[in-house]
Amino acid sequence: MLSIGNVIDLPAPEQELLDELVNVLNAHNSKNRKKIRYYEGHVTVREVNLDIALPKGLSRLEVGCAWGQKCVDVLAARSMFDGFVGQNGEPNDLINQIVENNSLVYEYQKATRDELKFGSSFATLAMDQNKNVSIRFHSPMEASGLWDGENGRLKAGLAIMDSVPDESQKDTWRPSMVNLYTDTATWVLERPAKTTRWFATGYSHKMGRPLMVAMTWDATSNKPFGRSRLKKPIRSLIDGYIRTIADAAIALEFDTTPQKYLLGVSDDQYDAITSDKFKQYVGAILTSTSNPETGENPEFGQLPQGNIEPHIQMLRSLATQFSAATGLTVSDTGVVNDANPTSSDAILAQSQTLITLAEQLNSGNATALKKIALMAQAMQLNTTLENLDENYASVIAHYKNPAMPSVASTADAAIKISSARPNFAGTDIFLEMLGFDQADIRRIKAQEERIKGSNVLAEEFTADDEKDANTAQNLATGAGNDEG
Repeated sequence: MLSIGNVIDLPAPEQELLDELVNVLNAHNSKNRKKIRYYEGHVTVREVNLDIALPKGLSRLEVGCAWGQKCVDVLAARSMFDGFVGQNGEPNDLINQIVENNSLVYEYQKATRDELKFGSSFATLAMDQNKNVSIRFHSPMEASGLWDGENGRLKAGLAIMDSVPDESQKDTWRPSMVNLYTDTATWVLERPAKTTRWFATGYSHKMGRPLMVAMTWDATSNKPFGRSRLKKPIRSLIDGYIRTIADAAIALEFDTTPQKYLLGVSDDQYDAITSDKFKQYVGAILTSTSNPETGENPEFGQLPQGNIEPHIQMLRSLATQFSAATGLTVSDTGVVNDANPTSSDAILAQSQTLITLAEQLNSGNATALKKIALMAQAMQLNTTLENLDENYASVIAHYKNPAMPSVASTADAAIKISSARPNFAGTDIFLEMLGFDQADIRRIKAQEERIKGSNVLAEEFTADDEKDANTAQNLATGAGNDEG
């Protein structure tokens, strides 16, 4: 829980915003921690036990479940940000340099997982010591925002800037630097070591909006900061998986040691048998004399073994429901049933819902990334958003195909397109569709330029040799005429 209180040198209006933002951050802390536990698979059997079939003494049994992580990561993996494209498809050197300096392609991957896990993630911008734009992403565990419905953007934002030094200190660690973002300034709040007082320093800017952008998933009018992929119905299915696996594990233990019985034994025989049940179970021969009190011979029997198949059927049912609720294929759950696809076309058909969700994710994030790019360029050029040149203002985010088609299919499509548009074969997009990455494309173009240069030189040398030969021939012809 974050606690700041009154900050020295912070104006009253900003103090009110700060208090509200801290309250928002703390109010969602417990819910966000629960989502992390479901994502990491740290939900215990005790939390999901219905106290019917599972004995309380076995509630400490731990069952790992990766469905929460799958729910987030499989969709995030299909959102492949690939940089920005400038006006008319031309490269924009300024934004490309900003992307490279901030490792934005890689950082976007982490931000997208947080966005799907919690419903949103936040990007903040600042100028570093070298006068370069610095872009950082924050999860809702360390950032919060207030929504401005009138303008459709953040009204103000807060982000904890210094992260916990080590995971083992996460419950006792206290931050010492927090940024407050408003329309006119970024306020850096610092708490010196071994003190409880916070001090504010304001840095004004020209953006007319906070230097903070929210990336949201599945946002609505009532929930502008989005909704988590790990919402309650999904968590309930994960609970069901954990219960079913626990029940199946216990049932398997009983199936491994089936219950046996002996009727008509004496007290001494009973004591001998129960004194070491495991020895009696693994023994090859079980012997007993007649009961001296009744004269009856002991009667041996074994109860029928339980059946684990109902648990397997329950798992298949849960996997099918989880697949329908998340858009993942049944194969992604790790459970095999009749719904598993058997051909490439069937796999693509089952993935269609996930592809649609990835396109929705890309569309929303592309808007947020453009806002980030525009502010970053304006800050780097020391200007306002309104005064950005068209070459800078027209940048758009580029994503790779979320369908993730095979190289063979994209190469075939590229060749067919190039037959209809001959100039297409000379573009970088053509090479990308053939399966080459940017590093390979640069090498290919560099070697093509070298070969082209070598050919030009060879043609020039050939032309010079032919010219020299013609000159020599003309001289020889002239000399012959003179002699004649």
